[in-house]
Formats: sequence, structure tokens, C-alpha cells
Amino acid sequence: MNFVVPDFYPAAAEIFVAVMALVIMLASTFARSIARSLAYYATQATLIAAAFITIYTMQGEPVYTFSNLFISDLMGSFLKLMIYFSTAIALLYGRGYLADRKIDKPEYYLLALLMTLGMMVMVSANHMLPMYIGLEMMSLALYTMVAFDRDSARSTEAAMKYFVLGALASGLLLYGMSMVYGATGSLEFSAIAQSIYNQAANQTVLTFGLVFLVAGICFKLGVVPFHMWVPDVYQGAPTAVTLMISAAPKLAAFAMAVRLLIWALFDVAEEWQGMLMLVAVASIALGNLAAIAQQNIKRMLAYSGISHMGFMLLGLLAGVVDGDRHFALNAYSSAMFYAVAYVIMSLASFGMLILLSRAGFEAENIDDFKGLNRRSPWFALMMLFVMFSMAGVPFFIGFFAKLAVLQAVVAAGYFWLAVVAVLLSVAGAFYYLRVVKVMYFDAPVDESPIHAPAEVRVMLSANGIAIAALGLAPQMLMSLCAYALLGSL
Repeated sequence: MNFVVPDFYPAAAEIFVAVMALVIMLASTFARSIARSLAYYATQATLIAAAFITIYTMQGEPVYTFSNLFISDLMGSFLKLMIYFSTAIALLYGRGYLADRKIDKPEYYLLALLMTLGMMVMVSANHMLPMYIGLEMMSLALYTMVAFDRDSARSTEAAMKYFVLGALASGLLLYGMSMVYGATGSLEFSAIAQSIYNQAANQTVLTFGLVFLVAGICFKLGVVPFHMWVPDVYQGAPTAVTLMISAAPKLAAFAMAVRLLIWALFDVAEEWQGMLMLVAVASIALGNLAAIAQQNIKRMLAYSGISHMGFMLLGLLAGVVDGDRHFALNAYSSAMFYAVAYVIMSLASFGMLILLSRAGFEAENIDDFKGLNRRSPWFALMMLFVMFSMAGVPFFIGFFAKLAVLQAVVAAGYFWLAVVAVLLSVAGAFYYLRVVKVMYFDAPVDESPIHAPAEVRVMLSANGIAIAALGLAPQMLMSLCAYALLGSL
């Protein structure tokens, strides 16, 4: 029996985060008096250290290990860095919010770290089994975080909905994986692609499996018709947890879509391209139109997120041109750029909700933003940046994200699809501009000063300025996305 010792070096960041999660759990157990501060600072230090390890172990060429179950490549490394960044910012924004509601417990930070580990495994999976394990690790941590406020019936209800629908989606995904295995004889992405290319796969079984895989991806992205959980969970979860759900997991879901659809199933792109087209148009339409009727800003941002993920899918489906995925680098990099831009905007939008909330008061309604310009002109400006960017107003990062995707869609020959997306985005701009109108033209309901820790104010300001600055110079981030994908396609 020959046992090959795997190369642990490419997975150093994952191993480090897993070990630190165990260390934090033990340390918090034996140091209860300082457990909250210890867990928070140790988690932030772990994310920073993991970022340095990821950069240090980054290599130009893809490296496989653990019998080809795991891959270390530029796309994975870039997305991991964005996941560390967004998780660290979400924890920074949410700490005071959790403390005000007496749910600032060390277990929360441990769950955040385990969620991050799950996303890291998803991003670097080269095989369906580690991808599924990473997905479940991320999902189970999120289910628990949604229900973290045990005294809130609304949070418990949201967690139950999320758990039941998430279990259903995981079942669909797992069933799809089993059908792909039956059709191709492998669960490794490159072997699946080779089997399809050699026409050795059972096409009927493969097509059925593909439908279930797309359903699983759509659920994790929160797009139509698997969007039902998004508004209820966003509204029901504590705002700090909603922020966590809306940011980094979108990057992991993007990586899952790229690995499954582009790496493994590119040669049956005609099958999944039509599905994504239908899903993308339905998501942009429903997301923008349903958001108009919302008075709860968390639900509004939930429907907004559905439409944004629909836009991101447009970039993925536009990459199928003449059966050549290298030719479609611009389309895939536009989709990644859109996902990253959305995460930056989402962090700032929910960060503003946390900033305006306080003990005993949740800033959840659009009316809570009335007269914000009189209370704090600076943070009213930051929220204006966020809303204009999400609406696609020039010259913010959201505008260039939409422009990049629309250029890819037109280049792929889907001019009509670009026209539909633009028209629906114009209709959807109404609900973003309504928030701006309320901030600047309505009398404030609450004139009390805004209290927040200095680090939250500084980071939220930097977040808002980044949305404007990256809009003025988007080429750097676009180039990073293109370079990251170039080494992975």
C-alpha cells in the first residue's frame, strides 16, 4: 500500500484558520472574564495573519494537492483575500451592535471564523466533495448566527426558514453532484471536463444533474426562483449578521459557480447558459420591481441584492462565445469585478444601518434616514455614495461594474439582454434615490446625535470614500480580477 504524503504548503492558510478556531474556542472557555475581547481580537488577528499566509504562499501557476482535491491558484487567492477583508470589516462594524443587545459572545466570533474556513475550502475546491463540505461548513455557521439572538422570535423564525430552505438546496446540489458522477464517472472537475470533451458522458443524466447543480448555485447566490429566503432572513436576522450574509458568502458562491460551470461543465455551456439567462433576467426584474414597494430598508437591500446577483450572472453567461473560455476572459473578469464591487457596497450599506441603530432601536425603515443630513452631513454623504453606486450613477464603482458586465453581454451578441437589463436598472433607481431624498429633503424624526466607536466611524468613512475613489479609478481593481482569472482559465 503506497501512501503519498500530501503537500500541506498550498493549504497553509486553511490549516492555520482551522487551528486558530480551536485555539480560540479553548481559550474562550478557560478565560471567561475576558472571553469576548479575547475572541474578537484573536479572530481579527487570525484573519490578518491568514491574509499574509495567503499572499506568501501565492504562486503564479495552479498547484494541486490532497490527491487533486484542493487547488491553489490566483483566483482562489484573490477571492480569499477579499473574504478575509469583508469578514474583518463586518466584525468591526457589528461588534458594538452585538454588545448593545447583549449577544456579543465569543461563540459568535468562532462561528465567523468557521464560516470563513468553509468559504476558503469552497474557493479552493477542485473536487465536488470538498466543495460540498466547505459549503455546509459555511451554511451551518450562518444558520446559527441568524438565530444567535435567542430572545428574538423574529430571528428564530428567520433561522428556521433559512435552515429548511438551505437544507433543501443542499439536497438538490448533492443530488446533482451524484448524477454528474453517474454520467461522467468522476467528481474531480478536470476529469468531468475531460469526460464531456471526449463524449464519454451520458448526456441525458448529465443534463439532469446540471439542472440540480444550477439550482444549488442559484440558492447560494439568492437569485430567482430560489430567492424566497433572502428578504425574510435579511429582515429577521440581527443587522450585524445580515451584513455577514450579504458580503463574503457571495464571493464564495461566485467561486463555486466558476469552478462548477466553467471548469467542469464548460463543454455543455449551451445547456446552462440558457438557464442562467432566464434566472438573471428574472432576478433583475423581480429584485428591482419588488424593492420599490419596500418600506423596510433591510428588505429593500435584500431585493436589491437579488437584482445585483442577476447582473453578476449576466457576466458569467456572456463568457460562452464560440466555445472558447479564454476568449471570454473579459466577461468572467467583469462578473468577478461586479461581485467584489457589490460586497464593498453591501458592507457600507449595512454598516450605515448599524451606525444609526442603538440599544433598543433598530434603524430598519427608510423613514429612519429622514433628515440624516441635519444630524450628520458626513455620513449622509457616505450613504449617498452607496445609494448612487448601487443605482449605477456615474462615476461610482457600481456604475463601472454594470458597464463592464453590459459590455461583455453586448460583445457576446446579446444586445437585447443588455437593453432589458438597463431598462430594469433605470426603473430600480427609484428606490435608491428615495433614500437620498429622505436624507436630504425630509425633516428628521430623531435629532439625537449619532454615537459610534471611532474605529467604526473611520472604517465606514473609508468604505464610502473607497466606493467613490474606485469609481474614479476602476481600472486597478478590474485588472486585478482579470489577472486572477487569467491564471485559472
